[in-house]
Amino acid sequence: MNIKVIIRTAIVVVVLVAIGLIFSFFFRMERIDAGHTGIRVNLVGDNKGVDDITEVTGWVMYMPFITAIYEFPIYTQVKDYDPFIVNAKDGSEFKVDPTLSYYVNQNSVPQIFRQYRKTLKELENGYLKNVIYDCYRLTANRFSSDSLMSNRGAFEEEVQMRLETTLKKEGFIYQQLTSNITPPQSLKDAIDSKNRTIQEAMQAENKVRQAEADAKIRRIKAETEKYENDLKSSTLTHMILQQMYIEKWDGKLPVYGTVPQIFQDISKK
Repeated sequence: MNIKVIIRTAIVVVVLVAIGLIFSFFFRMERIDAGHTGIRVNLVGDNKGVDDITEVTGWVMYMPFITAIYEFPIYTQVKDYDPFIVNAKDGSEFKVDPTLSYYVNQNSVPQIFRQYRKTLKELENGYLKNVIYDCYRLTANRFSSDSLMSNRGAFEEEVQMRLETTLKKEGFIYQQLTSNITPPQSLKDAIDSKNRTIQEAMQAENKVRQAEADAKIRRIKAETEKYENDLKSSTLTHMILQQMYIEKWDGKLPVYGTVPQIFQDISKK
């Protein structure tokens, strides 16, 4: 092979490799996955990209030195937050362990990034966490401890309404919130004591009612027996007794003394 041809081929290869290296250094390819919205942000200019944010989908080519690509998932997100404490109106501390389900309004993604300049995970641990805490705090301050415990459904409904309204303004769509709220131990003990007192009172009342019922049964039984005895006594007349005597007589005459006689002379007794 001609040495010139070899040299030319080597030069072409080197140039292509150099071009490839330069291209890979200055350009990037990224694919925006399904269920996501991509944000292309221009990193240069007076406003540093604020006015140059655009939505992109599919494969995207960009220059990493002057452009950044951010992906926002627009499908349902479930975030389990660490427990925190809120105070009722009377100062009692309640522990809340919330789990939030939500998704991002696709049309609001550019505005969300323009306002916060953070990823969705960063927003979950910052803005969204603060909103959830404030909704619980403001709502709990409207309830006394006893009222919160006896109206837990109304409490959680108010928290959800506050949260839904606030998030919707910012482009987040609320789906579900579980509170897992736990009262202070002192309140739990008081509630348990109250429940025991109520149960004991009910048991005592039941015993009184049972005792009254038993006494009534005994009284009725005694009155019945007395009535039956009185009835028997009133019917045992002289004629009835004589008739009973005749019915039980065996036909033999009683004999008293040395001279046979039917009746005994009781005057000699």
